[in-house]
Amino acid sequence: MKLYGIQKMTLLDFPGVVSCTLFLGGCDFRCPFCHNFELIDGTAQPVMDEDELIEFLKGRKALLDGVAITGGEPLLHKDILNLITRIRAEGYKVKVDTNGYHPDRLKEILDSGLVDYIAMDIKNSPEKYAETCGLETIDLDKIKQSISLLMNGGTDYEFRTTVIGEFHEDADFDKMGEMIRGARRYFLQRFTDRDSVPYGNLTAPSFDDMKKYAEIAKKYVPDTQLRGVE
Repeated sequence: MKLYGIQKMTLLDFPGVVSCTLFLGGCDFRCPFCHNFELIDGTAQPVMDEDELIEFLKGRKALLDGVAITGGEPLLHKDILNLITRIRAEGYKVKVDTNGYHPDRLKEILDSGLVDYIAMDIKNSPEKYAETCGLETIDLDKIKQSISLLMNGGTDYEFRTTVIGEFHEDADFDKMGEMIRGARRYFLQRFTDRDSVPYGNLTAPSFDDMKKYAEIAKKYVPDTQLRGVE
């Protein structure tokens, strides 16, 4: 498997774990607010392969405790479990980010017992889900299956929503809350713009709006927190 980026150390991407972050290419969504669209549209070039990654990890054991795998969409790759297995063999904890659209592969990695933490995106309320993912239609049953797998499994997890002024309003957080009612934890993270975002003129909600949305979500997930909000 080709790797399209690596952040060599982070304290933010894997809760409570000093880790590096790997970026895999490809995604089946086309979210207009994506920060890593160069991994989706094919303009990014690989920076290393699996063997080079393992050599890097062998030399970082005194500094790192974990590896966060993101993208793109990691579960798009059929051989993701092989990559996770190799990382775990070096003694590292593993976190995987996912859009939740591959429940069969999610179940496979959960059943393996090799993943320590999953972060799944909840994009929007059901009526707006496809639009928010940049698609004409979407199979929401796949999203619901992934939610159920996480909420009924033994692996630690979080749900998270990137909140965009043009895409989200009060009612959406009631509907998303219903989708994940009783979840372990839920993070609302405010959209921030950057050059690689494919759709221009998107804006971040105000701090007051973020607090209001969090209060709505807390009716369904008591441990709802804001992330990346000053």
